[in-house]
Amino acid sequence: MVSDMTRDASERRFILAGQAVQAARLPGGLYPVATPIGNLRDITLRALEILAAADVIACEDTRVTRKLLEHYGISTPTLAYHEHNAAAMRPKLLARLGSGESVALVSDAGTPLISDPGYKLVRAAQDASHTVTAIPGASATLTALNAAGLPTDRFFFEGFLPPKAGQRRTRIAELARIPATLILFETGPRLAASLADLAAELGARETAICRELTKLHEEVRRGDLATLAAAYAAQSEPRGEIVIVIAPPPEEEKPDAQQIDDLIRKALARVSMKDAVGEVAMATGLSRRDIYQRALELAKDSDRIS
Repeated sequence: MVSDMTRDASERRFILAGQAVQAARLPGGLYPVATPIGNLRDITLRALEILAAADVIACEDTRVTRKLLEHYGISTPTLAYHEHNAAAMRPKLLARLGSGESVALVSDAGTPLISDPGYKLVRAAQDASHTVTAIPGASATLTALNAAGLPTDRFFFEGFLPPKAGQRRTRIAELARIPATLILFETGPRLAASLADLAAELGARETAICRELTKLHEEVRRGDLATLAAAYAAQSEPRGEIVIVIAPPPEEEKPDAQQIDDLIRKALARVSMKDAVGEVAMATGLSRRDIYQRALELAKDSDRIS
């Protein structure tokens, strides 16, 4: 392999609005770079500079990345780094970093390290004391969250659900308890089955199916889980990249003071003070300390009455 550090300055450039832009040589290190999830114009200027200036670009699929590079006139050499060759390629990339090279890391689309093996390379580079500089940009996760119209103050990214039905339903049952908007990835062939399982476990939660975001045939379809599951089961398999965004579970009503007192009295009639406090705290979501103080007051009142 010919060292890419021999590239001259004229090769470290990109084309923007028909004009050649020179990129300065990068310090050695690893640069995870976010790339567009569809529309090639969703690339940042800094990302273009990094991709043009790097000594080499490690790609999930060199053919996919080449389309982006050719669009912007970038001639940086590429090599494949994906889940099937990561174990063999990681030492080679670390060796390049050790020789002072700059290595850009990209996925096929969006922010690298999300549902790909990039994090292992980042971890290995950090362990070897190499500089790691993340270059932010497009993300299917956050784009879908913005388009869904669902709560954004707290969200949980799950990625892909298990492909097997039994394991998928088990995982959905675990996700049901998370008090946040859920974000999942799914494939067209599995979408209807996954939506049916989600509806069975999560109920009629409001949901948005975001497909082909930023691309020509972008679609955001909203409704409750059961309705969407039936709709996708009745049509042909959708194509493209799909993100599912699901509303958080409804907030449970807090019991009032009288209800809490009733729960404490019933528990004390059956079990010890300690066990009663733990039982009521778990049932109401209130602190054990508050429940304990109220249980003591009720016990004292009971003693005075008797």
